[in-house]
Amino acid sequence: MSNKAKGAKKKQQSADPRQLVANNKKARHDYVIEDVLEAGIVLSGTEVKALRMGRASLAESYVAVDHDEAWLENAHIPEYFQGTWNNHAPRRRRKLLLHREEIDRLGVKSREKGKTIVPLRLYFLDGRAKVEIALARGKKEYDKRQTLREKQDMREAQRAMRRQELLT
Repeated sequence: MSNKAKGAKKKQQSADPRQLVANNKKARHDYVIEDVLEAGIVLSGTEVKALRMGRASLAESYVAVDHDEAWLENAHIPEYFQGTWNNHAPRRRRKLLLHREEIDRLGVKSREKGKTIVPLRLYFLDGRAKVEIALARGKKEYDKRQTLREKQDMREAQRAMRRQELLT
């Protein structure tokens, strides 16, 4: 393999510097995403090690703003199995690191009727744990059905176009 080929392969691997740990697919299904932010997260050592193993769940988690601080609530990071007596609690509150203006804006907007703040993804960026959070509005049941129907229609159209290409 030539040096150029090695360099191209390395660029393809490092195109997205984010190392994804957890993805909250349910949030995108249950909510209309209005505004997305990236926040740092305060973790203990065993939590970081558990995350590096790719073990976390954002299902049923949310962000709360109280006393001018943002907190990630109900996110599950399981205990590090090689940890000792000072292991972390799996569902503890974790502080989010945001600018003061961002916290204030999120706090005001989340108090509006029908709006909440949900985590979308948990990942490592340049060795630091980050959470992608979103200001979201809850979908009604018929909105969810309509979204699923649109996705299904798009899939069927794609299949039909592929079949048409194969026949010609």
